[in-house]
Amino acid sequence: MSKDWYKSKTIWGAALALSGALAGLFGVETSAEAGEALTAALTDLATALGAVVAIFGRFRAVDPIR
Repeated sequence: MSKDWYKSKTIWGAALALSGALAGLFGVETSAEAGEALTAALTDLATALGAVVAIFGRFRAVDPIR
C-alpha cells in the first residue's frame, strides 16, 4: 500500500529541514553580526523542527519502511 508523497510527515519534516539549510542563502540583510546570528538561529530552529516532524511522522506512519 502506498500513499501520495505530500501526505508523508517524513517528507514534510525533510522539507522543513531543507528550508532551514537554504535560509542562509536567502537571508534578510542586516549587520554582519546580526545577520549571522539570525541565520544561525533560523537554521538551527528549522533543522530541529524538521527532525522532530520527521521522527514524529515515522512513528505515526502506517506503512513500514523497507
